[in-house]
Amino acid sequence: MSTFSPMKKKKKRDKSDNNYLNGVVLHSPILRRHIRRYRHHIFPVISVVSGCLLLFLVAFSLIARSPPLHHHDHISLLRFHASSADNGVVEVQLNNDETPAFRVPESGGSSVQHLWSGTKSELFFGCSNAGDKFLTADVKTLPNRYLLIATSGGLNQQRTGITDAVVAAYILNATLVVPKLDHQSFWKDSSNFAEIFDVDWFISFLSNDVKIIKKLPSKGGKPISPYTMRVPRKCNVKCYLNRVVPVLNKKHAVQLTKFDYRLSNNLESHLQKLRCRTNYHALKFTDNINEMGRKLVERMKMENKHFIALHLRFEPDMLAFSGCYFGGGEKERNELGAIRKRWKTLHQTNPDKVRRRGRCPLSPGEVGLMLRALGFGSDVHLYVASGEVYKGEETLAPLKALFPNFHTKETIASKEELEPFSSFSSRMAALDFIVCDESDVFVTNNNGNMARILAGRRRYFGHKPTIRPNTKKLYKLFINQNNMTWEEFASRVRTSQIGSMGEPNEKKPGKGEFHENPADCICNTSNTKSKNVRIPQSEINEGSNISKEDETSKDSGYATDGHMTDDEQFWPEMDYVDTGNKSLGKAPSQRFSYQGLNYDLPELLELFSD
Repeated sequence: MSTFSPMKKKKKRDKSDNNYLNGVVLHSPILRRHIRRYRHHIFPVISVVSGCLLLFLVAFSLIARSPPLHHHDHISLLRFHASSADNGVVEVQLNNDETPAFRVPESGGSSVQHLWSGTKSELFFGCSNAGDKFLTADVKTLPNRYLLIATSGGLNQQRTGITDAVVAAYILNATLVVPKLDHQSFWKDSSNFAEIFDVDWFISFLSNDVKIIKKLPSKGGKPISPYTMRVPRKCNVKCYLNRVVPVLNKKHAVQLTKFDYRLSNNLESHLQKLRCRTNYHALKFTDNINEMGRKLVERMKMENKHFIALHLRFEPDMLAFSGCYFGGGEKERNELGAIRKRWKTLHQTNPDKVRRRGRCPLSPGEVGLMLRALGFGSDVHLYVASGEVYKGEETLAPLKALFPNFHTKETIASKEELEPFSSFSSRMAALDFIVCDESDVFVTNNNGNMARILAGRRRYFGHKPTIRPNTKKLYKLFINQNNMTWEEFASRVRTSQIGSMGEPNEKKPGKGEFHENPADCICNTSNTKSKNVRIPQSEINEGSNISKEDETSKDSGYATDGHMTDDEQFWPEMDYVDTGNKSLGKAPSQRFSYQGLNYDLPELLELFSD
């Protein structure tokens, strides 16, 4: 019987291990040959698998939604690409390399009648005839009392000054001398009153209200020399009586300078109606301006039954002054920053803050998207009233892609036809004014003088639709447009614009600037039997109750309105000046310089809002 020996077993295991190690060492050259052989097959397989994974990731990124835009990128829509597709949509994308944010349909609802007329607008009409208690000029005007005014700004700013001058003359029991127009402002237009407005019609139409003459009479063979002074902005009735009447009694002739927005919004109804008679009836453009304006309107009507007029207001100076940023990077910042330096005392602004508060104009592309969302299709004809657009065709391309039927006065009239007007900015503005006024839908891209004047005028003459972008609400939609479908975007645009479409009763009486919302001059069929919009030269009695003039105001002679206009609110919000709750008349004096001229803070604002 054999005996098991642990020692023998250990020796046997050691020998086995040695044989294994010797085998590995012995066969290592063979192993290396196998590895080299398989390497040529394994690495290509790995490469194929990696490539498939990469393609999968690319495909996934194309299908997935794009990340939301940051608020400093929103206006990169200035550079979006739009191209017609075969299935009746326009692909909108930020640039040629990025995926479309959404596909915009070419058709809207532009054939639907409600887009071209306001709801129940036929029930409202202008009613500004003088009542039977209104004192006429032959009773009210005192001898040897003359009022002269010097207007400020462009065409529409001057228009507000002229309108308020008539009311000021009535308050002062004075004869009004035909107003002087501003020749020194930004627009540098040398036109006088009679070269823009029908001066004889102006005098005759208002003859029952205020006595108006073309020039001061002579006294002792010498012309009367007027005393020059200025009243505060938003000066009320008591303010004029206290400040100007004593000077008139002594000097007999007073010239009020910088005469724009120098009359309170809050006046008695009979004075508001006088404003309306002046603005909507007495101020009529000259025959040659009216004739050319009618030609432009007729040519637009020949293009299509309905058309939209857009006051784009996207000039370099306007954009620089706004302090907004429009997505053009350092180049844009440098360009607009250089222009902004013309106003030496403008403070640095926060563009995101300004935009968030709705104080930046929409880009042309954004205006186009808003209109399409409201229902206007690519077949709509668009008339654009604008000066030099920042970056020109590059900026206009998105709007033209959405609305290819794009017109301006330069495209529908010959150079020869425009030649009598082209050297005069106010006359060119008058042509745009006529087309915008006669358009089926008017769209404004800022809250300036032209926007306010036309908004009020279109309310007065039947509440024709006037679209004013609610930029504060639309700002949020444009930032997040990549996170929603077109249908959702369009629905939210329509909701955002409720109350900003020129419908009757959108604004409460007394709210907003009077020229924008002339509530005292608008009646409806439920409160009157008459429906005469055009006022005959003979006075028609309305039997309205005329209360006494404002003799109870405790005002010191400054602004008495309980609110500020939108544009005036804009200033403290842009950190240009902190007026707090103080009235503008009592706020610290802020002086700005532009092109060698000095302006008060609100005056400079109005200069750029025409």
